[in-house]
Amino acid sequence: MHSFSQQRGNTVLGFILGLVVGLAVALVVAIYVTKVPIPFLNKGLSRNAEQDAAEQKKNKDWDPNAPLYGKPPAANAPASDKAPLSPAAPPTPSQPAESSTADPLGDLALSKTQGVDAFYYFVQVGAFNGSEEAQTQRAKLALGGFDPKISEREQNGKIVYRVRLGPFETKTEAEDAQTKLKATKFESALMRVQR
Repeated sequence: MHSFSQQRGNTVLGFILGLVVGLAVALVVAIYVTKVPIPFLNKGLSRNAEQDAAEQKKNKDWDPNAPLYGKPPAANAPASDKAPLSPAAPPTPSQPAESSTADPLGDLALSKTQGVDAFYYFVQVGAFNGSEEAQTQRAKLALGGFDPKISEREQNGKIVYRVRLGPFETKTEAEDAQTKLKATKFESALMRVQR
């Protein structure tokens, strides 16, 4: 009977020692994790008070919808801290057209009001994975009396060779070219690209 109590004592002592060793290892890991800088996370976090103040000032009046207001963005911002604006006069035809900005929808609306088409038009006769196929299609079109151009574009990590006619200034010119292509049995698609 004596050996049974001695065996039970060693089991309890082993369990307690294992628990203490496990807690010590967990403590060492916790201290290490909290003291070691985290890569990519702690870089560039040292900022001074001036940078913090500038960031707060910038974010104070920030409006996430500012690009949606149109031109000029400040004219349509919330009117709580501004004087009322007078209605703008429509541009006269003698004024030069504004250059393209970060507001493509505003540019489109402006060009529609000025009577200028906001797009260039192309008639695409094919898009190929290899340049040899595109050159063959271009040669067939040249024999038919057309002047196609080949352009390269990357799509989904692959180079695509597009065979196109154009650019055309108006949609009707592009549609006329597409009609001529159909008459000579070439399949085509009308493409438009913003100016």
